[in-house]
Amino acid sequence: MGWAAQRRVGIAALMLCMIAVHAQLDGATVPPAQQDSTSLWRTLEGRSVTARYQGRDSLRAARAVATLDAIGELPALGSRSGSVDLHVTLTVAPTREVMDSLVGGRVPEWAGAVAISERMEMIVPSGGFWPGPREEEVRVLRHEWAHLALAHELGRLRIPRWFNEGYAEWAAGSWRDNGSLNLGLALAFGDTPPLDSLVLGWPRDRVSAEVAYLLSASVIQYLVESSGVEGLEAFIAEWKRGSSFDGATRVVYGATPGQLETDWRGWVKRRYGWLVVLSHSAVFWTVLVAALAAMFLVRRRYRREQMARLRAGEPPDTPEYWTDG
Repeated sequence: MGWAAQRRVGIAALMLCMIAVHAQLDGATVPPAQQDSTSLWRTLEGRSVTARYQGRDSLRAARAVATLDAIGELPALGSRSGSVDLHVTLTVAPTREVMDSLVGGRVPEWAGAVAISERMEMIVPSGGFWPGPREEEVRVLRHEWAHLALAHELGRLRIPRWFNEGYAEWAAGSWRDNGSLNLGLALAFGDTPPLDSLVLGWPRDRVSAEVAYLLSASVIQYLVESSGVEGLEAFIAEWKRGSSFDGATRVVYGATPGQLETDWRGWVKRRYGWLVVLSHSAVFWTVLVAALAAMFLVRRRYRREQMARLRAGEPPDTPEYWTDG
């Protein structure tokens, strides 16, 4: 066989080998760890959001983009904050495992979303494993957007955890959805914890986290009622200018953070204690019905005891001398 014929045979054999290997790869299942995850993501561009999603989450991504594009300026940040030109990345995690890997840790099951200010990204769960109502979805998106907008405004400044969560909860409007009643119930059976505890040990269970969010939001509400939204805006601007949270507190509010916390404690107990619980119609009627039921049971027991004493003092129906032989 000549050299040209041997070359043609070698090329043909090599092509047959390549076809066989390609057929084996097509029929095999590639492990998840070996899949190129970047090829699975699709993108959807909005005015202020770039959404990433996989599979059937296109509708959820489109709703999120429309919601975030409609937010605009947030209270106390204003047009000078640059929040209107903020552009973030929104990632719809298809599974809880993917969400944990994107966040870099285990996310609580009750968490609606996570904001990562270092890379200006919010991660929301797929509708498949977090089927919350539409109202809650909008609230969660506004909450996480407020986190990113505040971080965008303050840059690399360290934001206390209670202020960060409190502003996001207050700006998202969650404070107006039975927030005062829930906080009143929490304060009616407990005391206000120090704000430092909300920084050092943020709770992971749902009930404790909701109380912590409401307490943090009540601080922002207290500042707004004390000096208006303009005062809060001046505080954030002074904080950014002087790079000091304590200094901005003294300049704008004329008090140290410790004094401010003491004043807030007194205000929140007066404003959201037992009074707000009893003033709520549903709670009022529930307490009233329970009180009437308790009074009825006490009265019934008293009448039974009184009747028993009267019967004990009555003569027997058949005295002994009637049957004495």
